[in-house]
Amino acid sequence: MAKVFPLSEGVFTIGHDKEFVPFNIETDILTDRPTGSLLVEIQPFLVVTDRDVILLDTGLGYNTIAGIPQIHENIAKHGFGAGEVTKVLLTHLHKDHAGGILRKHDDGTASAMFPNAQYYIYGPEAAYALEKGAPSYQNELYADWLSSDQIQWLAGDEGLIDDYIFFKHSGAHSLQHIVFWIKDAEDIIFYGGDEAPQYKQMIMKYVAKYDTNGKKAMELRAQYAEQGRLEHWQFLFYHDVKMPTAYL
Repeated sequence: MAKVFPLSEGVFTIGHDKEFVPFNIETDILTDRPTGSLLVEIQPFLVVTDRDVILLDTGLGYNTIAGIPQIHENIAKHGFGAGEVTKVLLTHLHKDHAGGILRKHDDGTASAMFPNAQYYIYGPEAAYALEKGAPSYQNELYADWLSSDQIQWLAGDEGLIDDYIFFKHSGAHSLQHIVFWIKDAEDIIFYGGDEAPQYKQMIMKYVAKYDTNGKKAMELRAQYAEQGRLEHWQFLFYHDVKMPTAYL
């Protein structure tokens, strides 16, 4: 049976400038932030199966005050080291999901945040990221690294990774977004990235302005919710402030 560990990096607001600003839910007031600011958690997930230690998206890539990558510290809290991660699955390359691909060093160099992992990246998303650039993408962070032999390029509308991880091109939040299912024994873990980011979006129908194709994203969430209920999926919610995982 797979074990799931949420790796919360904290709560933030994000406005039209695409900047993530820390938010204290006990003392800060959302209406004090610019109009239209969204309240989100940043929360990668560690999924441990009999075969792999899997990271789902990589967070913002921030360091602690001590200079340690926050995602390394969060993983260590659950008894694992960065060197034990074997697979990194990326839904898309927006900076809040891909900021932790690489570790930035004081001398200006960078290296893989997870040195022994294979990174699974959708090829069309990487091409789009390089074309689109800021403010959603941080090409200056990873552009030179995209030739690394640590990358396993994903292609096509859907496919399998090692016969138990299924991916599918969904393309609603961003044009080349993908989603993942991890099937471990009788368990099915679904990770929809920014196309199933919060629990409330799975039980309410509405079009979100931050999706490239809001109507398609709404329809996909309804499809995921219906199938997930029938097949007893465990949903992982990257941006949910209160509920990181749930069964619908």
